[in-house]
Amino acid sequence: MARITREYVKSLPKAELHMHLEGSLEPELMFKLAERNKIRLNYSSVAGIKQAYRFTDLQSFLNIYYQGAQVLCTANDFYDLTTAYLQRCKDEGIDHVEPFFDPQTHLQRGVSLEAQLDGIVNALSDAGSRWGISYGLILSILRHIPAEEGMKVYEMARPHIGEFIGIGLDSSERNNPPRKFAQIYEAARADGLRVVAHAGEEGPPSYVWEALQSLHVQRIDHGVRALEDGKLVDYLVDRQVPLTVCPNSNISLKVYDKMADHPILRMLEQGLNVSINSDDPAYFGGYLIDNFMAVDRALGMSRKEAALLARNSITASFVDPERKAHLLARLPMRDIQN
Repeated sequence: MARITREYVKSLPKAELHMHLEGSLEPELMFKLAERNKIRLNYSSVAGIKQAYRFTDLQSFLNIYYQGAQVLCTANDFYDLTTAYLQRCKDEGIDHVEPFFDPQTHLQRGVSLEAQLDGIVNALSDAGSRWGISYGLILSILRHIPAEEGMKVYEMARPHIGEFIGIGLDSSERNNPPRKFAQIYEAARADGLRVVAHAGEEGPPSYVWEALQSLHVQRIDHGVRALEDGKLVDYLVDRQVPLTVCPNSNISLKVYDKMADHPILRMLEQGLNVSINSDDPAYFGGYLIDNFMAVDRALGMSRKEAALLARNSITASFVDPERKAHLLARLPMRDIQN
């Protein structure tokens, strides 16, 4: 069995479908933006920040994540953040991205939605022109904030439809079931937007069912706890509902104790439509190829498995049919058919 290498994964056509732009804020850029915006951080050095990245669960991560986001104040900050991530994508051979951004995190600090979108969309557009990376931006609603506030943000964003392709749902999953946000999702679907949601990370399989049946999502972000419900697994396999799985994130946030326990390859073998993604790479120890290699070190990944995961990332994306067909045609079919 031919094992994978970083070079092999880089060569594969692939998309990243589960990555939070705020979660790609590297400590070095965090300090640079803090200085630019005259913001005092709780840490005195890059090393100090990295030492704090020892999480016990999702909430312990979010506490630091939201602290870091405070340095993002202007359109130029969002441009620099997004461009830094897209440079990584270029270096890793990522062809298409559908990143999330969390407008509520910044609106509550007085940063306008227009400034956020201006910086992010211009960076995505420039990367498309320079590096040929296609993209679709997803606006995420924070589930720990009342749904009524989320609806206000969606109404605020409505005039900007055309700058983003869909909505998502993230933040603290415990005690925040998807059904609370059904009204927002109904409005987004009526407006022709794509709909995805985080479910089945810390939340139970019932949250995955709710995301599917109450929000009518087209993709589940995470979804690993779906394995606890056999009927749900059968449903997901039968309908090929995409699951955007984030292995390094799952280990960092203690969803699994160690990578050797992670079910990603077992999920692939069961016929689930899974892909590998980096989630919040600055906080969880690496970008997309790092996640592939971490799985390989712990579980042993064949070239066939890597190619299938790359294929799933493309088929699960919302990229236009012509671009999707072009990317799929580049897959190494010899590896897939072995």
